[in-house]
Amino acid sequence: MRKLQLLLFALIAVLLGGCKAGSKYEMSLAGIWSFQSDSTNVGEQQAWFSVQLNDHISLPGTMDNQKKGNLNTHHKETSNLSREYYYVGKAWYSKTIEIPTYWKDRNILLTLERTKPTKVWVDNDWAGASDDISTKQVYDLTSRMTPGTHKLTIMVDNGNAVPAAVMANSHAYVESTQTNWNGIIGDIKLEARPKVYISDLQIYPSIEQKKVEVQFTLSSLPKQHQTLYVTLYANAINTEKRSVLKIQKEITLEGNKVTVDLPLEDNYLTWSEYEPNLYKLLVRISGEKINDEQTKVFGIRDFKVKGTQFAINGKTVFLRGKHDACVFPLTAHVAMDVKTWQHYFRIAKSYGINHYRFHSWCPPEACFEVADMEGIYLQPELPIWGSLNGRDSTLTAFLLKEGEHIQKQYSNHASFVMFSLGNELSGDKAVMERLVTNFREQDNRHLFSSGSNNFLGYQGYDTWDDFFTTCRIPGDNARKTHTRGSFSFADADDGGYINATYPNTVMNFDSAVAHCAVPVISHETGQFQIYPNYEQIKKYTGNLKPWNLEIFRKRLEDVGMADQAKAFFEASGKWAVELYRADIEMDLRTKGMAGFQLLDLQDYPGQGSAYVGILDAFMDSKGLIEPKKFKEFCNQVVPMLITSNLTYYQNETMKAEVKIANYSAEEIKGKHLIWQLLSDSSVVDDGVLNVNIEQGGLFFVGNITPDISKVKAPKKATLLLRLDGTEYRNSYPIWVFEPAYEIQVPEGVKVTHQLTKSLLSELKNGKKVLYFPNLDKYKEVTVGGLFQTDYWNYRMFKTISERVKRPESPGTMGILTDPEYPLFNSFPTDAYTNWQWYPMVKNSRPLILDQVKSGYKPIVQVIDNIERNHKLGLIFEFSIGKGKLLVCMTDLESQVKYPEARQLYNSILTYMNSDAFNPTYQLTDEELNKLFTAPVKAKEMGKLDNISY
Repeated sequence: MRKLQLLLFALIAVLLGGCKAGSKYEMSLAGIWSFQSDSTNVGEQQAWFSVQLNDHISLPGTMDNQKKGNLNTHHKETSNLSREYYYVGKAWYSKTIEIPTYWKDRNILLTLERTKPTKVWVDNDWAGASDDISTKQVYDLTSRMTPGTHKLTIMVDNGNAVPAAVMANSHAYVESTQTNWNGIIGDIKLEARPKVYISDLQIYPSIEQKKVEVQFTLSSLPKQHQTLYVTLYANAINTEKRSVLKIQKEITLEGNKVTVDLPLEDNYLTWSEYEPNLYKLLVRISGEKINDEQTKVFGIRDFKVKGTQFAINGKTVFLRGKHDACVFPLTAHVAMDVKTWQHYFRIAKSYGINHYRFHSWCPPEACFEVADMEGIYLQPELPIWGSLNGRDSTLTAFLLKEGEHIQKQYSNHASFVMFSLGNELSGDKAVMERLVTNFREQDNRHLFSSGSNNFLGYQGYDTWDDFFTTCRIPGDNARKTHTRGSFSFADADDGGYINATYPNTVMNFDSAVAHCAVPVISHETGQFQIYPNYEQIKKYTGNLKPWNLEIFRKRLEDVGMADQAKAFFEASGKWAVELYRADIEMDLRTKGMAGFQLLDLQDYPGQGSAYVGILDAFMDSKGLIEPKKFKEFCNQVVPMLITSNLTYYQNETMKAEVKIANYSAEEIKGKHLIWQLLSDSSVVDDGVLNVNIEQGGLFFVGNITPDISKVKAPKKATLLLRLDGTEYRNSYPIWVFEPAYEIQVPEGVKVTHQLTKSLLSELKNGKKVLYFPNLDKYKEVTVGGLFQTDYWNYRMFKTISERVKRPESPGTMGILTDPEYPLFNSFPTDAYTNWQWYPMVKNSRPLILDQVKSGYKPIVQVIDNIERNHKLGLIFEFSIGKGKLLVCMTDLESQVKYPEARQLYNSILTYMNSDAFNPTYQLTDEELNKLFTAPVKAKEMGKLDNISY
């Protein structure tokens, strides 16, 4: 019977429509266009649409990538990458087109997939204007594009054609990343469609109602109450599982909007990160003078709020997200092709990422298509960052239009699960409520928020919000309201949890999340600076030039530390990886946390130049950590060690818990968690815990007491957790030190906090001296002690701290040392900062050693930021006359309550009492005095503020 119906429908279509179903023709307009820039804004007045333009350009493309516009001779910009050619204003593009005779009596549409505000003329006739920047622009040229030859002219305006707040403050426009390009990218085409065609198709799957509601709009309605024959056929396309959904209906048209329910069969397939099953839907319509078809890809999914978390098809999910600021250094504009987005998403997935947030912009169709295929949850945003002024009706209307078009264009994509008004918004909440309410009424296929980190979190979520992306929850205790582990000093005392708290794997955001009734997503987690890898400069072969990187490299050369650039990069980078791990695990240790959005997995090459990624701006690995290793703490399942500290005396008892964050698709039953204590790669103790846990949450597995007495102290050991029979594992460094005993200063070593004249005389005559300077006396020649690497960018937050009268960050990026140096024979260390350095670094004030010759390297050097470039010493040594001086810019005598500080103190004393203590760099007592007294020349640094402040 069904086969007979299908044949009958096809016959009716032929008889009534007079042509085959869905006869749509396309003409690509890619190729060479006539071109002329209009820098003096005279083109419209002089009717350039009627003249021959004087240049040529290839489309799709931009003026930048064809070296049109103004040559950039300013090579001193350090806040971002630089365009080789730049242009702001109007530019004209024209092309002669031949419309074939068989396009007669058809609707002809011009599509510009992505561009800036445009105006269009056909021949000499005005055809319309569009300021859509987040979606494709479509022009109906039916009445003008008759068969024959025509001249199509498009004026593109990347000047003041959008509200100022959008042009200045959105990643759709700003120079920090995508740049404010002029051109047309993506598809540029003409389409010839039937007189009556499907002009809009929206698909609303409902698991609860067991149906897919299909809504489509006809471009026009030739006759009321006529019969429309509708065939819906959906077939699973990216899976070996077979699933077909189909229905045929006769409908009496009452208007041009049609709704048909497509029932879900029992074997229907759902879409999620676990199984991103997709269907391709064919909608075919026929009737009197009606004959068309259209296809769309969709997924059946139910993304909802579940308490303070999210659920996909009933399963609790955890968003392991990254921020995306449209960083494409070669093109200086967003990628419009599937291949590039597939490359980007697959790299991100290899690091455990399942979620993307698009900061103040919306990506193109190709991005949504690939996210559908890869199972990535997307959160696009309106093109706004900053303040919403209720009196600015132009801005509000523009954002309302952009949001409605975004939803209409992309909401069929299963990956489009969340929608936000923009980044770190402030201003009029009535405008926010109006926008969210309007968008929710228009489309209920995703969840909504008033913005990401609005009012910097201080005003909390709003009643109309489905979720709250924030760095803090409002409350009395500042740190306990935080929802991420790191902050700038301008935003939080001492830079937040990680920098201010003795290292542990217990702290979480429970107290903050407990005071929020909607899902909390940690906003822009991380932002840990990594010293630039100057080897990447050669990769910038496209539109954006790394003149900022070249300036930073030259600065390092000028202060005589160019030979340390690679070491600075590796040491700061390795430490940043550990910090990202700590921040991510704090999220995973928080019951009821909905997820995080990293800033970032990749570098952000703007806003002061923020090299905060473990990947560079090209999404290429910096070689700091393998994806498999990163996924140990950023995955669907993460075993975690819960312990109050990571350093122990050998004769202590270590007590810890083991928990598992399980956000895989299934419960974990009948498995074993194997833990092993490793020392020098050998297992010295181990145990097994039974694992029977549910899906979707953080679960206690058991207590363990590893026998650390079996570790030969002092030693850095490893506590390995492994879920047997799976890929899931995690590991933690544990430092085991010698039992506490009274520190004995060797007879030949003098320990002092003050270099008196008499002691200096002894030193010159051959004394060995360990000097702990009184740090309060030397603030003018030192910088503060910063444990984590500096946050985001030193210059920007220095500017902000000065303006809001908050303490400035010390601005450093961790330590650099040689683990094989004999001073560390009794103190295990890496070449970079790790958790056992906390009390020593935090209580330090590294000395500025700029006066010392360029070849000199401290034993423990502190890496300075790219703006200041001081040579900083935490532990260093000199020969003074016949004597030997070791200076330690952290007072170990006051820190002996910490096993790590006590161990370092002993290791230093042992070293000084050995023949290995033989400083080769000679200083006079006068030069030594100048190190502690001579004024340090302040480095010139321009102001750099932040839109959010």
